[in-house]
Amino acid sequence: MDRVGRVSWKRFEKFLLATGCEFKGQEGSHRKYKRPGLFRPIIIPCDDELPQFIISNNLRTLGVSKERFTEILKEL
Repeated sequence: MDRVGRVSWKRFEKFLLATGCEFKGQEGSHRKYKRPGLFRPIIIPCDDELPQFIISNNLRTLGVSKERFTEILKEL
């Protein structure tokens, strides 16, 4: 699987919370999440749907494969 389809920010937030991230705050239209062991926070915009590159970059930061991401989304 090369690409992950577009996902709403609310659904991506559910994924982040399911993987142990905590909401840390919001500045403007960007929400910040942290998890122990991450070198940087996860930042997502509150747009209707997140573009592919934002999802991919955040999955790389989390160390989660695209396949695992789709599995977790199916469980939510």
